[in-house]
Amino acid sequence: MDAETMVMPLILIMLFFPFCTSVDTLTPDQSIKDGQSLISNKNNFALGFFSPGNSSYRYLGIWFVKVAKQTIVWVANRNDPIIDSSGVLSINPYGNLVLHDSSNRLLWSTNVSLQGTTSSVAQLQDSGNLVLVQGNNNKLIWQSFDHPTDTLLPSMRFGLNRITGLDRFLTSWKSQDDPGTGDYFFKMNPTGSPQVVLCKGSTLYWRSAPWPWATSSSSATVSSGFNYDYVNNEDEVSYAYSIDDPSIISRVVVGNSGLLQKLMWNDGDLQWKEFWSAPKYRCDNYRHCGAYGKCGSESTSFNRFECTCLPGYEPKSPKNWYHRDGSEGCVRKQSGLSMCGNGEGFVKVELLKGPESFNAVWMDKSMSSSECEQECLRNCSCTAFVSINIDGKGTSCLAWYGELNDISESSYERWELNVRVDATELATYTRKSNGFLGHKRQWAITIIFLMVTLFPVCLIGYICLMKKKRKTKVKGKLHNQSLYFTGAMDYLEGNELEENSRHPDLLIFDLSCIVAATDNFSPINKLGEGGFGSVFKGQLSNGQQVAVKRLSNISGQGIEEFKNEVMLIAKLQHRNLVKLFGCCIQGEEKMLIYEYMPNKSLDFFIFDHTRSSLLNWGKRYEIIIGITRGILYLHQDSRLRIIHRDLKTSNVLLDGEMNPKISDFGIARIFKGDQIQDKTTRVIGTYGYMSPEYAVFGKFSTKSDVFSFGVILLEIISGKKNNNSYQTHPSLTLIGHVWELWREDRALDIVDSSITESFVSHEVLRCIQIGLLCVQEDATERPTMLAILLMLSCETTIPSPKQPAFVFRRPTNDLGSVTEKGFYSINDVTITMFEAR
Repeated sequence: MDAETMVMPLILIMLFFPFCTSVDTLTPDQSIKDGQSLISNKNNFALGFFSPGNSSYRYLGIWFVKVAKQTIVWVANRNDPIIDSSGVLSINPYGNLVLHDSSNRLLWSTNVSLQGTTSSVAQLQDSGNLVLVQGNNNKLIWQSFDHPTDTLLPSMRFGLNRITGLDRFLTSWKSQDDPGTGDYFFKMNPTGSPQVVLCKGSTLYWRSAPWPWATSSSSATVSSGFNYDYVNNEDEVSYAYSIDDPSIISRVVVGNSGLLQKLMWNDGDLQWKEFWSAPKYRCDNYRHCGAYGKCGSESTSFNRFECTCLPGYEPKSPKNWYHRDGSEGCVRKQSGLSMCGNGEGFVKVELLKGPESFNAVWMDKSMSSSECEQECLRNCSCTAFVSINIDGKGTSCLAWYGELNDISESSYERWELNVRVDATELATYTRKSNGFLGHKRQWAITIIFLMVTLFPVCLIGYICLMKKKRKTKVKGKLHNQSLYFTGAMDYLEGNELEENSRHPDLLIFDLSCIVAATDNFSPINKLGEGGFGSVFKGQLSNGQQVAVKRLSNISGQGIEEFKNEVMLIAKLQHRNLVKLFGCCIQGEEKMLIYEYMPNKSLDFFIFDHTRSSLLNWGKRYEIIIGITRGILYLHQDSRLRIIHRDLKTSNVLLDGEMNPKISDFGIARIFKGDQIQDKTTRVIGTYGYMSPEYAVFGKFSTKSDVFSFGVILLEIISGKKNNNSYQTHPSLTLIGHVWELWREDRALDIVDSSITESFVSHEVLRCIQIGLLCVQEDATERPTMLAILLMLSCETTIPSPKQPAFVFRRPTNDLGSVTEKGFYSINDVTITMFEAR
């Protein structure tokens, strides 16, 4: 090769070498232009240019990659838009990130003061944080988390650094089309006891309870997998939140309407779901009931005025109070009676969001409740106190001096506020309390007397009843909350299993337990929907995460499928089968409780253009092997021979390490002894995965599952669904398309583009050949799962596949009398009893 031909490739290599670094990193010799972007290592976030809403202006921002609806979480030049697509982000000679337009106008900069010329590198982290570090020692110079816009992300600290003065707070966009600084801001107020406030301009209109925002006595500590890290010391007052499940996408945002929301992304309906928001109710409005007033819950305010006065106080303006205006608040009943060393005391008011704490002071943080009370009594300006058990720090005392404002009932904070009252009011409340306790003592004596009297009678009756009752075949615990354990076993005994396998070893859950675990089947916890009904994520009281499969009243499946699944999967134990913890049968409710699979199902990844890149060929091959082993266990290695009948990618779940686990045994069948085939008049399954002999004639066997496995195998390789159509032959399914490419020796053309750089050619060709063997039209020609495992694991000779069972759609111009959902196979026999799932 002469010198001239060598120079050109070298020049090209030198020109493009700067772009060969990691896609999440920007170095001093690189730049990002409009149309280019940084992508974080795990494909969580992207940094690039965007236009919000209907605007044509361009902004530099960060957004979620795995969220179908583009959601911006940070904007650099929010108040300085680019009028065209000429924006360029780079690192200047002084080590700062800078944003320029075509006129070389500086629109934004990190603006960090550095000594002399320094080399720095910018990186977009998987948390959504854009960081700038010194190249030689990786010292953090600047980060976007310290300069938020309208969004708070997990692990992002929110609040004030008392040393440096850095204040991290949120400000709303001006509108959906303009990310400029809006009217609303959400920030930490460190005065008194810290609290976070939501303001419009200088007007405060919502605030949180005073710090600590979650305590050991607060229900907020159990928050559906959310964890909070609070800091309040001489150096800093801030907090950050995190989520146990990394697959959950969450954000806190201040909207341009002034609504503060915690949102979670729901992949099921591709929407952001509200987990929490404020201000939401009348009682959320700042000082809604004025000084010394208390705002009641929404459940009571519908029937009566929501404002009441604290003990010892009465409405300042009875007339306005009558007209349901409590903004003027309350005043002391006995204004002339001193509350300083004159027999005063405290009355406890429970279940409160604590008063605004601008005038509150923390006393000794190791003070008991009685010590706190005495300390408050010594100071005539002390109007109230709370004794709080702060996690890891013991009992502490917070006292208020001056007016008590913005108090409301709350089911979350549950503060017990001790309000200072005069001697007259204290005596009134003491009499009421003693009277109430007297009634309680009388009731207690009566109940004890009845228990002592009736217990022997009840015991004798119970013994007699147990003697008459016939011995049941099912031995289980009968719960006292209508668990209907015996009824559940009656359901299960109808299954035709041998005697010693009739009663599975599984738990029977109480409905109240499942309701609590799923937060009353909250839409936030909904994982998806299928032919059975809806599936919800839950967390049991012991911390165990579960998936709750709830039978729908309108489901095509019913009791038979339910008990079939309970009986089968409870007795099957394999690493590639989903584990069933138990069931719940109560009233009309029928539910199955499974182990939770954090990575959802296989189809969630392979059929999505973005997520499919997370499964390289090596991982896909491991998944194929795992599915093979799971089906082999069902067909041969378990004590029972199980025909699944509904194998498909959505019924292959993935655990935290992306290991496959087969699920959904609602329509599975058991074969006895040497039985190899059965027939049904009720064909149930999923179009595209059913073998022709099952779809047309209702005949099923282990070879029916082999056919379904073959379809799954081809889908994993191609990233396409079997019932997709193709431009060259719209009537062809994936099977037909692969078969044509195989005959033309172009089978590798079907490989998913997202794994073209990672796949091993001979392994993929071997898998395609096995897949075609599995979908052959003649069931007897298909290999067994044992043979498939050997072919996948060993370099054995594989026979050539014969023509597969093509499945066509009718041409759109020749519908005839066939309905819109009509499908037929190559022998023109219509499937008349197909039930979609």
